[in-house]
Amino acid sequence: MNEPYSPTTPRPISNTSPSTMKMFVAFLAVFILAQTIGTVLFCLFLHVKMDKMEEGLSLNEDYIFLRKVQKCQTAEGQKSTLLDCEKILKGFQNLQCKDGGASKEEAKFEMQRGHEHPHLMKKTETSVESEKRQPIAAHLAGQKSMEKVSVLEWQKTMYGPMDDNSISYQEGKLKVEEAGLYYIYSQVSFCTKPATSAPFTLYIYLYLPMEEDRLLLKGLNTHSNSSPHCDLQSIWEGGVFELRKGDMVFVNVTDSTRVNYRHGSNYFGIFKLK
Repeated sequence: MNEPYSPTTPRPISNTSPSTMKMFVAFLAVFILAQTIGTVLFCLFLHVKMDKMEEGLSLNEDYIFLRKVQKCQTAEGQKSTLLDCEKILKGFQNLQCKDGGASKEEAKFEMQRGHEHPHLMKKTETSVESEKRQPIAAHLAGQKSMEKVSVLEWQKTMYGPMDDNSISYQEGKLKVEEAGLYYIYSQVSFCTKPATSAPFTLYIYLYLPMEEDRLLLKGLNTHSNSSPHCDLQSIWEGGVFELRKGDMVFVNVTDSTRVNYRHGSNYFGIFKLK
């Protein structure tokens, strides 16, 4: 008999789905990343731990060495055969010498700095103080004029101060470059004529270009003398005034031809108080 032919049924092929494959790859990547991070953190921890252990060992060695030195300084330690006290004490003395030398050098350096620094500071402070104390002042002597003038002329002297940066001189007038409180003064010597009864008057004015000059001080002298020298006849006046930057002051008299220009008899000055 012929049996009917039945082919063998093929086995089903198991195919892995794409979603499962992606999940597996993602899991593997996360695992590798976590493993890498963990390894790095462990290495850092180990490095820090080793540093601390080395520091602790160093401190422990120093402590042990100091304990040995302390023990060698006792009678019991010197008798001990386990300690080489001579070597230990010698090493300790060498360390003391090195530290002592360094300390001496530092102390010497600090002493030198201590000697130099105050000197430099004193010099700097002195220069600053001298700059601050530099007076803003001017003192001028009378300059002889052969003709009658409305404003007396003056000249610089070797002994009189003159700060050109703060006070300038222009045609008989003193100009201040800084506002402040100033003391203004002047003295003028003169000769009187026997026939003249009018007083000799000394004026100090504040110069105002756009208006009439303002009178600050006024002095009179009616003393008469027939002597041709007139050595003792003079007028002196002075006062404190608030001046603005750019203000100018000048001196005038009733008759400039009667001024006695003998040395030291006539002067005009100003200095700043604050």
